[in-house]
Amino acid sequence: MPTDELAFYDENIPCLAACPVHTNAGMYVAAIADGDDEQAYLTARLPNPFASVCGRVCAAPCEDACRRGQIDRPIAIRALKRFVTEQFGPEQGHGEAWEKVAAPPERDRPESIGIVGGGPAGMAAAHDLRRFGYQVAVYEATDKLGGAMWLGIPEYRLDRHVLASDIQAIVDLGVEVHTDTQLGRDVTLAELRERHDAVFLGIGATLGRGLDIEGGDADGVFKAIEFLINMNRGFEVNVGERVLVVGGGDVAMDAARTALRASDYAADGDSTADRASMTEALDVARTAARAGAREIRVMSLESREEMPAHDFEIEEAEHEGITFSPRRGPKRILVENGTVVGMETVGVCSVFDDEGRFAPVFDDDDLGQFDADTVILAIGQAIDLDSLGDNGPDISPRRTIQIDNDTGATSLADVWSGGDAAKGPRTLIDAIADGRRAAADIHRHFGNEPAEPDRGHLVKLEQFHRLDDLYDRQGRVDVPTLETGRRMGLAEVELGFTEQQARCEASRCLRCFANILLDVQKCVLCALCSDVCPVDVISLTPAEEVGGPAGQTALLLDEERCIRCGLCIERCPPDALSMGMWTGIGVPTWQ
Repeated sequence: MPTDELAFYDENIPCLAACPVHTNAGMYVAAIADGDDEQAYLTARLPNPFASVCGRVCAAPCEDACRRGQIDRPIAIRALKRFVTEQFGPEQGHGEAWEKVAAPPERDRPESIGIVGGGPAGMAAAHDLRRFGYQVAVYEATDKLGGAMWLGIPEYRLDRHVLASDIQAIVDLGVEVHTDTQLGRDVTLAELRERHDAVFLGIGATLGRGLDIEGGDADGVFKAIEFLINMNRGFEVNVGERVLVVGGGDVAMDAARTALRASDYAADGDSTADRASMTEALDVARTAARAGAREIRVMSLESREEMPAHDFEIEEAEHEGITFSPRRGPKRILVENGTVVGMETVGVCSVFDDEGRFAPVFDDDDLGQFDADTVILAIGQAIDLDSLGDNGPDISPRRTIQIDNDTGATSLADVWSGGDAAKGPRTLIDAIADGRRAAADIHRHFGNEPAEPDRGHLVKLEQFHRLDDLYDRQGRVDVPTLETGRRMGLAEVELGFTEQQARCEASRCLRCFANILLDVQKCVLCALCSDVCPVDVISLTPAEEVGGPAGQTALLLDEERCIRCGLCIERCPPDALSMGMWTGIGVPTWQ
């Protein structure tokens, strides 16, 4: 099939097009609906070495793009991924399905690649490069691999056993690991370039941003990322009774919800302890006097509707008793005897200008005050550029490592970068995609052309996914969550689907990966397909209206609204219509 036609198939599957790693979500959702869970797992895992992690904490851009959202609500794609990874992923041991996606390379290559940073970008690059056969060494500044996944994502969102399993699966490919090895302190970039044939910089954005206002350096003022790191490492942080979180993004939500659990983190820093025992202990702890905060307020410049955090994150925070104060900005932090006691705030007239750029306007006559024992600033993160040394790669105006966005290549011939270090704080799935993109270009750098995704072949479907007549009334199955009264511990808040729930939710998929095919040589323009279409997406129109020759008629199909029911195909007298799917879209192969 010509490349331009393949591009159409890619672009016409919105969930696939939206996924940074190009996962064919529709394909694995449909497989779940059909009861083929192993195929669903393979489809979800092959493009993503952190499929199990993403089944819990991915930002899920695929759901934002899902066409089902035009009818009611998008498919719960992330929860369905979790459903199949729990059956076949590394957290369940090494089964037959796992061996298909995690086999070591068939042959080793002589080139050595140094990976700086054991976060999602670095480990994704390590995974792909090792699968290509390269010698791979990862240098991590802390004592654990995982980067922001381990240190920045609270355990109530991501079970540490799941994370450890995904990471160990990559290490088991034959990746050499050096923990407690910090760039700029224990090893320099120049030394790594001497030691390895290529280097990938995935150093992340681990420095929080402060506020240059009165009281900004007082005791009790934390930067969000540093607060989360300390909590996730088990260090005791006394947040007091009242916590004020400044910011409206997902990090702000994490900081606010983690503050509620402060005593639980302090009580047991070893978050890999037995899950059942910990849950029981935390249930007991909730009945006792706790040292954690009892009043949490999130203050944001944005209105409730403008907050960049996902709606579900805000709703979950509200369910846990967290209060929101939108359209307020920080004016000064109130301090007594060097310690935070509150914050003076100012009203916000607007956050964005007419062109949508961030340009807040404040109302100096609208002053207020919030009492607080702790202020947590969730207003952005920065990269430790000093660690790169004097002869590092070029730095962008945004104070990130300058890269070629298509390849991840830096200004240094043998150095690549990606993730937060190159693009600033973004999502987990974006970082994974950056690591994989850089790995592919490193492979090309050494004279190898990475295999294109296995497109399989175009097949015509003889059986169609016939939706129920009431398909548009089949509402989304809500993802089960831990009841609100039990959310003060470290146990995961979001629970997995049961088999029945997964099948029901997956059946809502419109199967956009299948497309109506028209043989123009056979079509007689009888319009019977239009007559039978239940959603009125097929029409006849003068050809000149769509750029065709005058005096002729064109058959138009609205792919956005088509539900792939196949009635038009069954009704077509000359068999000009058919339905086909490109079997391998989104599935990578390895050289």
